[in-house]
Amino acid sequence: MKAIKAIFAAALTLALVVSMAACTSRNEDNLQSSSVANSSSAASVAPSTPSAPSTPHSAASHGLASDLGDVASDIRSGVASMVTPTMSTDFDKIGALGGSQIKWGPGVQVDEANRTIAPIGLQEQYGEYSAWFIAPDDCGKFYLTFDEGYENGYTAEILDVLKEKNCSAVFFVTLPYVQSCPELVQRMIDEGHVVGNHTSHHWNPTSKSIDDAAEDIRELHNYVLENFGYEMTLYRPPEGAFSEQTLAMAQSLGYTTCLWSFAYKDYDPNDQRGHDAALAYTEKFIHEGAIYLLHAVSSDNASILGELIDAVRAKGLEVSKWDLPYCPPKS
Repeated sequence: MKAIKAIFAAALTLALVVSMAACTSRNEDNLQSSSVANSSSAASVAPSTPSAPSTPHSAASHGLASDLGDVASDIRSGVASMVTPTMSTDFDKIGALGGSQIKWGPGVQVDEANRTIAPIGLQEQYGEYSAWFIAPDDCGKFYLTFDEGYENGYTAEILDVLKEKNCSAVFFVTLPYVQSCPELVQRMIDEGHVVGNHTSHHWNPTSKSIDDAAEDIRELHNYVLENFGYEMTLYRPPEGAFSEQTLAMAQSLGYTTCLWSFAYKDYDPNDQRGHDAALAYTEKFIHEGAIYLLHAVSSDNASILGELIDAVRAKGLEVSKWDLPYCPPKS
Protein backbone atom coordinates (compact mmCIF):
# COMPACT_ATOMS: atom_id res chain seq x y z
CA MET A 1 0.00 0.00 0.00
CA LYS A 2 2.72 2.46 0.94
CA ALA A 3 4.59 1.70 -2.27
CA ILE A 4 1.49 2.39 -4.38
CA LYS A 5 0.85 5.67 -2.53
CA ALA A 6 4.43 6.73 -3.07
CA ILE A 7 4.19 5.97 -6.80
CA PHE A 8 0.97 7.99 -7.16
CA ALA A 9 2.40 10.87 -5.14
CA ALA A 10 5.49 10.98 -7.32
CA ALA A 11 3.38 10.92 -10.49
CA LEU A 12 1.13 13.73 -9.28
CA THR A 13 4.11 15.80 -8.22
CA LEU A 14 5.76 15.36 -11.61
CA ALA A 15 2.55 16.34 -13.44
CA LEU A 16 2.09 19.46 -11.33
CA VAL A 17 5.73 20.52 -11.73
CA VAL A 18 5.43 20.16 -15.51
CA SER A 19 2.19 22.20 -15.42
CA MET A 20 3.85 24.92 -13.35
CA ALA A 21 6.79 25.06 -15.73
CA ALA A 22 4.43 25.55 -18.67
CA CYS A 23 2.59 28.35 -16.85
CA THR A 24 5.87 30.01 -15.94
CA SER A 25 6.97 29.90 -19.55
CA ARG A 26 3.74 31.54 -20.69
CA ASN A 27 4.00 34.21 -18.03
CA GLU A 28 7.56 35.04 -19.06
CA ASP A 29 6.33 35.52 -22.63
CA ASN A 30 3.73 37.99 -21.39
CA LEU A 31 5.12 39.70 -18.31
CA GLN A 32 2.26 42.16 -17.92
CA SER A 33 -0.99 40.37 -17.23
CA SER A 34 -4.07 41.72 -18.99
CA SER A 35 -5.82 41.49 -15.64
CA VAL A 36 -4.19 43.11 -12.63
CA ALA A 37 -3.87 40.31 -10.09
CA ASN A 38 -4.43 40.73 -6.37
CA SER A 39 -0.99 40.64 -4.79
CA SER A 40 -2.13 39.38 -1.43
CA SER A 41 -3.49 36.02 -2.60
CA ALA A 42 -1.91 33.13 -4.49
CA ALA A 43 -3.48 31.50 -7.51
CA SER A 44 -5.08 28.11 -6.88
CA VAL A 45 -3.54 25.28 -8.88
CA ALA A 46 -6.72 23.24 -9.23
CA PRO A 47 -10.31 23.87 -8.20
CA SER A 48 -11.79 21.67 -5.55
CA THR A 49 -14.43 19.23 -6.77
CA PRO A 50 -17.28 17.62 -4.88
CA SER A 51 -16.80 14.06 -3.77
CA ALA A 52 -18.27 11.43 -6.08
CA PRO A 53 -21.08 9.24 -4.72
CA SER A 54 -19.78 6.19 -2.93
CA THR A 55 -19.97 2.81 -4.68
CA PRO A 56 -19.46 -0.67 -3.24
CA HIS A 57 -15.75 -1.32 -2.87
CA SER A 58 -13.62 -3.32 -0.54
CA ALA A 59 -12.44 -1.55 2.58
CA ALA A 60 -8.88 -1.70 1.31
CA SER A 61 -9.85 -0.15 -2.04
CA HIS A 62 -11.78 2.61 -0.31
CA GLY A 63 -8.89 3.28 2.04
CA LEU A 64 -6.44 3.47 -0.85
CA ALA A 65 -8.62 5.97 -2.72
CA SER A 66 -8.98 8.07 0.41
CA ASP A 67 -5.26 8.02 1.09
CA LEU A 68 -4.44 8.95 -2.50
CA GLY A 69 -6.95 11.79 -2.32
CA ASP A 70 -5.19 13.08 0.79
CA VAL A 71 -1.84 12.86 -1.01
CA ALA A 72 -3.17 14.80 -4.00
CA SER A 73 -4.71 17.41 -1.70
CA ASP A 74 -1.45 17.84 0.19
CA ILE A 75 0.48 18.24 -3.05
CA ARG A 76 -2.00 20.82 -4.39
CA SER A 77 -1.81 22.79 -1.16
CA GLY A 78 1.97 22.73 -1.16
CA VAL A 79 2.23 23.83 -4.78
CA ALA A 80 -0.42 26.53 -4.33
CA SER A 81 1.64 28.06 -1.56
CA MET A 82 4.57 28.38 -3.99
CA VAL A 83 2.61 30.02 -6.83
CA THR A 84 2.76 33.81 -7.05
CA PRO A 85 0.52 36.10 -9.12
CA THR A 86 1.78 37.34 -12.47
CA MET A 87 1.83 40.92 -11.18
CA SER A 88 3.18 40.77 -7.65
CA THR A 89 3.39 43.89 -5.53
CA ASP A 90 5.96 43.95 -2.74
CA PHE A 91 3.89 45.93 -0.25
CA ASP A 92 6.40 45.37 2.55
CA LYS A 93 9.08 47.10 0.51
CA ILE A 94 6.70 49.87 -0.58
CA GLY A 95 5.54 50.35 3.01
CA ALA A 96 9.07 51.38 3.97
CA LEU A 97 8.84 54.41 1.65
CA GLY A 98 7.54 57.81 2.65
CA GLY A 99 3.80 57.90 3.32
CA SER A 100 3.32 61.63 3.84
CA GLN A 101 0.62 63.11 1.64
CA ILE A 102 1.55 65.54 -1.10
CA LYS A 103 -1.47 67.28 -2.60
CA TRP A 104 -0.67 68.74 -5.97
CA GLY A 105 -2.57 71.75 -7.26
CA PRO A 106 -2.24 74.10 -10.21
CA GLY A 107 1.12 75.43 -11.23
CA VAL A 108 1.21 79.24 -11.42
CA GLN A 109 4.84 80.35 -11.11
CA VAL A 110 6.75 80.03 -14.37
CA ASP A 111 10.35 80.18 -15.57
CA GLU A 112 11.76 82.13 -18.52
CA ALA A 113 10.35 79.52 -20.91
CA ASN A 114 6.87 79.87 -19.34
CA ARG A 115 7.17 76.36 -17.88
CA THR A 116 5.54 76.02 -14.48
CA ILE A 117 8.30 75.72 -11.89
CA ALA A 118 6.84 73.43 -9.22
CA PRO A 119 6.21 70.50 -11.59
CA ILE A 120 9.83 70.63 -12.76
CA GLY A 121 11.06 70.00 -9.21
CA LEU A 122 8.49 67.27 -8.59
CA GLN A 123 9.45 65.58 -11.84
CA GLU A 124 13.08 65.46 -10.76
CA GLN A 125 12.13 64.14 -7.33
CA TYR A 126 9.54 61.50 -8.24
CA GLY A 127 10.12 60.63 -11.89
CA GLU A 128 11.81 57.36 -10.91
CA TYR A 129 8.37 56.09 -9.84
CA SER A 130 7.04 56.44 -13.39
CA ALA A 131 5.26 59.66 -12.48
CA TRP A 132 4.86 62.55 -14.89
CA PHE A 133 4.17 66.13 -13.82
CA ILE A 134 5.68 67.83 -16.86
CA ALA A 135 7.27 66.52 -20.06
CA PRO A 136 10.84 67.33 -21.18
CA ASP A 137 11.54 70.90 -22.23
CA ASP A 138 12.73 69.89 -25.68
CA CYS A 139 9.88 67.55 -26.64
CA GLY A 140 7.91 70.05 -28.72
CA LYS A 141 4.67 68.60 -27.33
CA PHE A 142 1.58 69.54 -25.34
CA TYR A 143 -0.70 66.99 -23.66
CA LEU A 144 -4.43 67.43 -23.03
CA THR A 145 -6.01 65.45 -20.20
CA PHE A 146 -9.58 65.49 -18.89
CA ASP A 147 -10.94 64.19 -15.58
CA GLU A 148 -14.34 62.50 -15.79
CA GLY A 149 -15.91 62.10 -12.37
CA TYR A 150 -19.44 62.32 -13.75
CA GLU A 151 -21.11 63.35 -16.98
CA ASN A 152 -22.40 66.91 -17.26
CA GLY A 153 -23.35 66.89 -20.92
CA TYR A 154 -20.11 68.24 -22.45
CA THR A 155 -17.99 65.17 -23.20
CA ALA A 156 -19.59 64.52 -26.59
CA GLU A 157 -18.91 68.13 -27.57
CA ILE A 158 -15.29 67.82 -26.40
CA LEU A 159 -14.90 64.64 -28.46
CA ASP A 160 -16.39 66.41 -31.47
CA VAL A 161 -13.82 69.21 -31.22
CA LEU A 162 -10.92 66.78 -30.79
CA LYS A 163 -12.09 64.88 -33.86
CA GLU A 164 -12.43 68.09 -35.86
CA LYS A 165 -8.93 69.21 -34.82
CA ASN A 166 -7.48 65.73 -35.38
CA CYS A 167 -5.83 65.45 -31.98
CA SER A 168 -5.89 63.10 -29.04
CA ALA A 169 -6.47 63.49 -25.31
CA VAL A 170 -6.42 61.38 -22.15
CA PHE A 171 -9.73 60.86 -20.32
CA PHE A 172 -9.42 59.75 -16.69
CA VAL A 173 -12.59 57.92 -15.72
CA THR A 174 -14.08 56.50 -12.53
CA LEU A 175 -16.09 53.30 -12.21
CA PRO A 176 -19.45 55.13 -11.82
CA TYR A 177 -18.67 57.13 -14.96
CA VAL A 178 -17.81 54.03 -16.98
CA GLN A 179 -20.94 52.24 -15.79
CA SER A 180 -23.25 55.17 -16.51
CA CYS A 181 -21.70 56.32 -19.82
CA PRO A 182 -20.41 53.22 -21.62
CA GLU A 183 -21.17 54.69 -25.04
CA LEU A 184 -18.93 57.70 -24.38
CA VAL A 185 -16.11 55.50 -23.09
CA GLN A 186 -16.41 53.31 -26.17
CA ARG A 187 -16.29 56.40 -28.36
CA MET A 188 -13.11 57.56 -26.61
CA ILE A 189 -11.51 54.21 -27.38
CA ASP A 190 -12.81 54.02 -30.94
CA GLU A 191 -11.56 57.53 -31.78
CA GLY A 192 -8.03 56.83 -30.59
CA HIS A 193 -7.98 58.61 -27.24
CA VAL A 194 -6.37 57.21 -24.10
CA VAL A 195 -8.65 56.12 -21.27
CA GLY A 196 -6.97 56.44 -17.88
CA ASN A 197 -7.72 55.08 -14.41
CA HIS A 198 -9.17 57.59 -11.95
CA THR A 199 -10.08 54.69 -9.61
CA SER A 200 -13.33 52.99 -8.69
CA HIS A 201 -14.33 55.07 -5.68
CA HIS A 202 -12.36 58.31 -6.13
CA TRP A 203 -10.73 57.88 -2.73
CA ASN A 204 -7.74 59.93 -1.70
CA PRO A 205 -5.15 57.13 -1.97
CA THR A 206 -3.03 58.44 0.89
CA SER A 207 -6.00 58.08 3.26
CA LYS A 208 -6.20 54.33 2.62
CA SER A 209 -3.93 51.37 3.21
CA ILE A 210 -1.65 50.44 0.32
CA ASP A 211 -3.75 47.30 -0.23
CA ASP A 212 -7.01 49.27 -0.40
CA ALA A 213 -5.54 51.95 -2.66
CA ALA A 214 -4.24 49.26 -4.99
CA GLU A 215 -7.61 47.50 -5.05
CA ASP A 216 -9.27 50.81 -5.96
CA ILE A 217 -7.13 50.81 -9.11
CA ARG A 218 -7.49 47.08 -9.82
CA GLU A 219 -11.27 47.06 -9.63
CA LEU A 220 -11.67 49.68 -12.35
CA HIS A 221 -8.82 48.22 -14.41
CA ASN A 222 -10.44 44.80 -14.54
CA TYR A 223 -13.94 46.18 -15.16
CA VAL A 224 -12.79 48.16 -18.19
CA LEU A 225 -10.76 45.21 -19.47
CA GLU A 226 -13.68 42.81 -19.14
CA ASN A 227 -16.34 45.13 -20.59
CA PHE A 228 -14.39 47.04 -23.25
CA GLY A 229 -11.39 44.82 -23.98
CA TYR A 230 -9.21 47.84 -23.17
CA GLU A 231 -6.22 47.79 -20.85
CA MET A 232 -5.52 51.02 -19.00
CA THR A 233 -1.93 52.01 -18.21
CA LEU A 234 -2.28 55.60 -16.93
CA TYR A 235 -3.39 56.46 -13.39
CA ARG A 236 -4.39 59.82 -11.96
CA PRO A 237 -4.81 59.89 -8.18
CA PRO A 238 -8.04 61.49 -6.99
CA GLU A 239 -7.62 64.99 -5.54
CA GLY A 240 -4.09 65.04 -6.96
CA ALA A 241 -3.04 63.42 -3.67
CA PHE A 242 -0.06 61.10 -3.60
CA SER A 243 2.87 59.92 -1.54
CA GLU A 244 6.08 58.11 -2.35
CA GLN A 245 4.28 54.92 -1.31
CA THR A 246 1.28 55.38 -3.61
CA LEU A 247 3.47 56.29 -6.59
CA ALA A 248 5.52 53.11 -6.04
CA MET A 249 2.33 51.08 -5.61
CA ALA A 250 0.88 52.26 -8.93
CA GLN A 251 4.22 51.67 -10.63
CA SER A 252 4.35 48.11 -9.30
CA LEU A 253 0.94 47.48 -10.88
CA GLY A 254 2.32 48.50 -14.26
CA TYR A 255 0.85 51.99 -14.18
CA THR A 256 2.30 55.39 -15.00
CA THR A 257 1.01 58.11 -12.68
CA CYS A 258 -0.05 61.19 -14.62
CA LEU A 259 -0.25 64.44 -12.65
CA TRP A 260 -0.12 67.81 -14.45
CA SER A 261 1.80 71.02 -15.01
CA PHE A 262 -1.27 73.23 -15.29
CA ALA A 263 -4.80 73.21 -13.90
CA TYR A 264 -7.33 75.81 -12.88
CA LYS A 265 -10.59 75.94 -10.95
CA ASP A 266 -12.85 74.65 -13.70
CA TYR A 267 -14.46 71.73 -11.86
CA ASP A 268 -17.44 73.59 -10.34
CA PRO A 269 -20.14 73.83 -13.03
CA ASN A 270 -21.81 76.60 -11.03
CA ASP A 271 -18.67 78.73 -10.90
CA GLN A 272 -17.45 79.18 -14.47
CA ARG A 273 -15.30 82.11 -15.64
CA GLY A 274 -16.98 82.53 -18.98
CA HIS A 275 -15.52 81.90 -22.43
CA ASP A 276 -13.18 84.88 -22.76
CA ALA A 277 -11.70 84.70 -19.26
CA ALA A 278 -11.22 80.93 -19.43
CA LEU A 279 -9.52 81.13 -22.82
CA ALA A 280 -7.21 83.96 -21.74
CA TYR A 281 -6.17 82.09 -18.59
CA THR A 282 -5.51 78.74 -20.26
CA GLU A 283 -3.60 80.39 -23.13
CA LYS A 284 -1.43 82.31 -20.66
CA PHE A 285 0.24 79.14 -19.36
CA ILE A 286 0.88 77.28 -22.62
CA HIS A 287 4.38 75.81 -22.46
CA GLU A 288 6.51 73.10 -24.02
CA GLY A 289 6.01 69.77 -22.30
CA ALA A 290 2.74 70.90 -20.74
CA ILE A 291 0.35 68.40 -19.23
CA TYR A 292 -2.95 70.26 -18.95
CA LEU A 293 -5.64 69.06 -16.54
CA LEU A 294 -9.12 70.14 -17.58
CA HIS A 295 -12.47 68.90 -16.29
CA ALA A 296 -15.06 67.71 -18.78
CA VAL A 297 -17.91 68.97 -16.57
CA SER A 298 -16.91 72.55 -17.44
CA SER A 299 -18.95 74.45 -20.02
CA ASP A 300 -16.01 76.84 -20.39
CA ASN A 301 -13.63 74.05 -21.38
CA ALA A 302 -16.04 72.73 -23.97
CA SER A 303 -16.46 76.17 -25.50
CA ILE A 304 -12.77 77.18 -25.59
CA LEU A 305 -11.19 73.85 -26.53
CA GLY A 306 -10.92 74.46 -30.27
CA GLU A 307 -9.36 77.89 -29.80
CA LEU A 308 -6.98 76.56 -27.13
CA ILE A 309 -5.75 73.87 -29.53
CA ASP A 310 -5.24 76.50 -32.22
CA ALA A 311 -3.25 78.65 -29.76
CA VAL A 312 -1.02 75.71 -28.80
CA ARG A 313 -0.28 74.96 -32.43
CA ALA A 314 0.37 78.63 -33.15
CA LYS A 315 3.26 78.39 -30.68
CA GLY A 316 4.78 75.56 -32.70
CA LEU A 317 3.76 72.78 -30.31
CA GLU A 318 2.13 69.47 -31.20
CA VAL A 319 -1.03 68.49 -29.32
CA SER A 320 0.20 64.95 -28.84
CA LYS A 321 -1.32 61.63 -27.99
CA TRP A 322 0.17 60.39 -24.72
CA ASP A 323 3.57 58.86 -25.48
CA LEU A 324 5.60 59.48 -22.33
CA PRO A 325 7.29 56.23 -21.29
CA TYR A 326 6.63 53.92 -18.38
CA CYS A 327 9.57 53.57 -16.00
CA PRO A 328 9.72 50.11 -14.37
CA PRO A 329 10.57 49.74 -10.67
CA LYS A 330 14.22 49.51 -9.79
CA SER A 331 15.28 46.01 -8.83
